[in-house]
Order: sequence, then C-alpha cells, then structure tokens
Amino acid sequence: MKKGKGMKFVGDSRISAESNPHIPKDYSEYPGRTEAFWPNFLLKEWLVGSVFLVGFLSLTLAHPAPLEAVADPTDAAYIPLPDWYFLFLYELLKYEFASGVWTIMGILVIPGIGFGALFLAPFLDQGPGRRPHSRPIAVSMMLLGLASVIWLTYASVAVVDWETRAEENQPIPEQDVEIDQEDPGYAIYENNCMACHGDDLQGGASGPSLLGIDFSAEEIATISTDGIGDMPPDQFTGSDEELDQLVDFILSVNEDAE
Repeated sequence: MKKGKGMKFVGDSRISAESNPHIPKDYSEYPGRTEAFWPNFLLKEWLVGSVFLVGFLSLTLAHPAPLEAVADPTDAAYIPLPDWYFLFLYELLKYEFASGVWTIMGILVIPGIGFGALFLAPFLDQGPGRRPHSRPIAVSMMLLGLASVIWLTYASVAVVDWETRAEENQPIPEQDVEIDQEDPGYAIYENNCMACHGDDLQGGASGPSLLGIDFSAEEIATISTDGIGDMPPDQFTGSDEELDQLVDFILSVNEDAE
C-alpha cells in the first residue's frame, strides 16, 4: 500500500488559510536590515544614554550653574527667569507676534503647532526606510524644531550675565539692630509703617527693609508722603512735626546698624 493511498484530507472552514497581517514577521526574515530588540538594540540605546549622562554630569561638575538666593516675595523689583529648558518659550514671548495682545499665540498656538507637528510626523511619513533621506518629512520637521529650540535658547541666554545676576540676587543678611522703643519716632513708625515694614524695620510681606537704605532725610520724608514704586501715596497721616520725628528715627536706626 502506497503512502497516503486511500486517505482523504478534509479542510476546516473555521481556520483562515491566510496569515494574520497584524502579526509582524520575525526580524530574521530581514537579514542585514534589522536586529533583535533584546539584547542588541536595547544595549546600543543604553550605551548611548550612558555616554550622554556621563558627559552631562561632567559638564555640571566642571561648570556648575550659579544659584541665586531663595525667592523673596517682598522683592517687587526682582525679575524671575524660567529654568533653562523653558528659556526658548520665554524668548518666544519677547517677539511682537507672540506678546501683548498676541500672547495667546506665544503660549498656546505656536508651541501647540510645533509639538503637534512632531507628534504627527511618524504618521505623515510612513516610509519603510530608516535612513534620513528616506524619511524627508519627519527629518525636516525634527531638524526645524531642534534648530528653533536651540536658537531661541541661545538668544535668551546671550543677553544675561548669569554669574553677575546670581551675585546681585543674594539675600541681605539680617542685621541685629536694637530698636529704641522709647524714641518718640517709634510710636509714629508703629502707627504708619510697621504693618508693611515690620517691627524691626527689616521688611515684611508687603514692604522692603528700611535698614541699609541710602536716602537723605528729605528723600525719606518725600517717600513717606508721596510714595515710591509699589508704595502708594498718603501712607503717612501725621503732622509735619511727627514726620520729622519719624525721619529722625529711621536715620538713627540706620546709623546704629552701620
């Protein structure tokens, strides 16, 4: 009896004769064009990441970033800057088309278009090749985005002397000054100035320190009545004689602080 003679083969209609198109082929079917994810590809990614991390840490140790003082809510003249990785957005808001009445363009529309384009790049360019010239749309969008971020960051950093800024924005050391509460000017200070400048003249939540100021008696009197900066006018409500006593008190405390 010959092999297979008299045997019948019955097909099952429930099993598709075609392969499932959603199951990718094994990488071995593309010799020289791809490789196993583990461990080949993952090892390369880990090595590249390690080299970058070591280089970044070495740069940090060789040239540490200058640090400023802890944020002071009483310093109304301080201009904060964002962290370095947001400086490109900070610089973008300086242009006319992204500032003023067009601020919404700078904070939402333009960044949204940029990041949205990078998100859509893989879907817009679905070529099978992995070389840059085989994926012109995705590569062009990535290079444009990278160049924009680098240029805006450089333009923002180039105009700032970070070391000088850090030196200028250091906290003023607290001074141990003895306040003469028997001085007639202290009662006037208590009624007119203490709420903002504190009971020891070292400043409070809404007023700067009055120690170490470089103002004459006339300037202090003018500021007390007319205001300055965020200080509104008419904060002092006493007589001219009381104003003189207040000015003498502030000057005497500063002389003791020296």
